[in-house]
Amino acid sequence: MLRVVVLGSAAGGGIPQWNCGCDVCNAARKTPGGFQMTQASLAISADDRHWFLLNASPDIRQQIIAIPRLHPQAGVLRHSPIAGVILTNAEVDAVAGLLSLREGSPFAIYAHPRVLATLHANSIFNVLDRNRVPRRAITLEAAFEPALPDGAASGITVLPFAVPGKVAWYLESGADANFPADDPGDTLGLQITDRRTGRSFFYLPACARMTPELRSRIEGAAMIFFDGTLWRDDELIAAGLGHKTGQRMGHMAMSGPDGAIAALADAAIGRKIFLHINNSNPVVLPDSDERRIAEKEGWEIPADGTEYLL
Repeated sequence: MLRVVVLGSAAGGGIPQWNCGCDVCNAARKTPGGFQMTQASLAISADDRHWFLLNASPDIRQQIIAIPRLHPQAGVLRHSPIAGVILTNAEVDAVAGLLSLREGSPFAIYAHPRVLATLHANSIFNVLDRNRVPRRAITLEAAFEPALPDGAASGITVLPFAVPGKVAWYLESGADANFPADDPGDTLGLQITDRRTGRSFFYLPACARMTPELRSRIEGAAMIFFDGTLWRDDELIAAGLGHKTGQRMGHMAMSGPDGAIAALADAAIGRKIFLHINNSNPVVLPDSDERRIAEKEGWEIPADGTEYLL
C-alpha cells in the first residue's frame, strides 16, 4: 500500500506569507488552529518506514517536525527515514529545502539534468556531501525505481514526463524574460506507482496548460495532485499583488474555460486534489464561494499533514 502525506500545499511563500497583508493571509493569521499552509511537497512510502519527498520546500524542517513518520528512529543518535528527494523543477520553493537536509544523513537527489545543472552552478548546494547525497539524473519517459540508502528496492516506480511550464523565474534573463523558455525538463510531472499493487497517482505541482496528450495520460488515474496556484489567470493583477498573469508564471488557473476545473470536469480520476495554492487564491478560505465551487466539482483542498492511501 502506497502512503502519501501532504507536507505542504501552498505555493511559494506559504500562507500566510511573511510580508503579505492580503485578505487570505490576514484571515490565516487571525484564525486559531486555522488554515495556515506551508509550501508544497509530498512524502511517499511503500513500506511506511522509508520515505521519498517530492520536492524539498523551504519549510521542510517545520514539515518534518510536524510528521512523526519522518522523525529519527527511537534510540538512534543520527537517523532519518528520508531515503530520497525527487525534484520536478528548479524553483526556489522546490529546491531550497535541500539546504536544511545537510546534516550528514544519506539520501539521493533525483532530478532532470537541467535541474541538476542549476544545483551544480550554485556552490551553496555543495554543503550536501555528494558521497552521502548523490545526485542522480532522471530521463523523461524513462521509469525508474528510487533505491533505499542501502541499495535495496523501494517498491515504488517513478515515471517523469514533461508538462507545459517554464524555466525557474530566477533563471530568466534579458529578452527571454518576456517569453521564458519552456524546454523539456524545466517542469516535470510524475507518475508514481506502487509496484506491488500497480496503482498509480500523478503529481503535477506546476502546469501551464492542459494538452490533449496530458489529458490522455492522466485519464483513469486513481488520484492526482494538480497545480492550484491561482483561482483566475489575472488574480495577482486584480488584487494589486503583482503584474504577472498565471500563464506568464507557468500556471493554469483553477477557474475559467481554460482552467483546471473545466479541463478535468469529466475526466475519470478517482480523487482530484489541488496543491501549490497561492496566498492570493480565495479557494483557501473555507467559507468562500470559490471553495464551494471547487468542492462541488469534486476537488479537494488538503490541509498540511493530510494522508492518503493508495
